[in-house]
Amino acid sequence: MADKKKIYIVDDHPLMRKGMAMTLQTDVEFEVIGQSETAEEALSEIPDLKPDAAVIDISLPGMNGIELIKNLLSYMEGLKILVVSRHDEELYAERAIRAGAKGYLMKLEAGEVLVSAVRQILNGGIYLSDKIGSQLIMKIASGQSTGDNPLEILSDRELEVFELTGKGESTKEIAERLHVSVKTVDTYRARIKEKMHLKSANELFRKAVQWVEGSAT
Repeated sequence: MADKKKIYIVDDHPLMRKGMAMTLQTDVEFEVIGQSETAEEALSEIPDLKPDAAVIDISLPGMNGIELIKNLLSYMEGLKILVVSRHDEELYAERAIRAGAKGYLMKLEAGEVLVSAVRQILNGGIYLSDKIGSQLIMKIASGQSTGDNPLEILSDRELEVFELTGKGESTKEIAERLHVSVKTVDTYRARIKEKMHLKSANELFRKAVQWVEGSAT
């Protein structure tokens, strides 16, 4: 029998990490060789463990998952990365693929789909839902530019704050979810307003709601 493919999991929720590890190890092809709850911990362990693939969440304390992907691939070009996230794929799949991930899976779909997605990226493919895959292909083929689309002009963390604002979460709720201070969330919102030429917090909120609702249709 061929050697098992080594998988590393990065997620700040212990139960989610445990569940993904158990699911992956039901397949005889896979072995979960490490887990961490922060990007910083993953960066310290993954180069030594040399996994074949990493399963990474976007929302992590400190450095987020998108930045982690960029950092890992800067010195581990062959690492296959699958993003498994609660964030809507309409909002984040493109950004994850641009960062170098080979697939994007919603956490609600995790289970046997997770095994299939990991196998697909390890075999040299890209895993996306049919809907998102078609959208990205059409965008690339048409050379479409998104202009002031938040996907283009906001940083990874700013985009998270923008999305959560559009979903109606308060400053305190966003701070707790992203493991940052309320003051830091206010700073991100100020940067968003500047980049998107928005004059007030109310205008930012309306824009965020419109974007989230538009992405979900």
